[in-house]
Amino acid sequence: MSHEYEATVTWTREGRSFAGGDYSRGHRWRFDCGIEVPGSASPSVVPLPLSREDAIDPEEAFVAAVASCHMLTFLSIAAKKRYVIDRYEDRAVGVMTPNAKGKLFVSKVTLDPIIEFSGDKVPTPEQIADLHHLSHQECFIANSVLTEVVVAGIPSH
Repeated sequence: MSHEYEATVTWTREGRSFAGGDYSRGHRWRFDCGIEVPGSASPSVVPLPLSREDAIDPEEAFVAAVASCHMLTFLSIAAKKRYVIDRYEDRAVGVMTPNAKGKLFVSKVTLDPIIEFSGDKVPTPEQIADLHHLSHQECFIANSVLTEVVVAGIPSH
């Protein structure tokens, strides 16, 4: 079984000089559902005004994709185990460091979810840790990257 996912990334020069790097890094991401999102290099990588503060940079999108996939997998597994979750919020943080060749990469993503359970069947902290471990093993994005993904407060297996 295979699935395809599509995103169209569009950039135009818009009259700025290109030679020498004096061009905007602002661009658009369009997804197959029709939603468009402004994208840009991070202002921490490319100084303003050549980047945009009001746009998503690829590194932020990567961290959001890791966190979103983990959350969706966690919710699915929890529902199958008959737990009731009312709210799940995660302030995920990605860290860039140099790799062995000296190139920057997102080397670690730390997930720090706050999960509100309700109902008669509330998992213990150990059961929640097991849910996170299983979610990480089953998450499509986590299975697609080399980045270390940890959940704050959950010991590694």
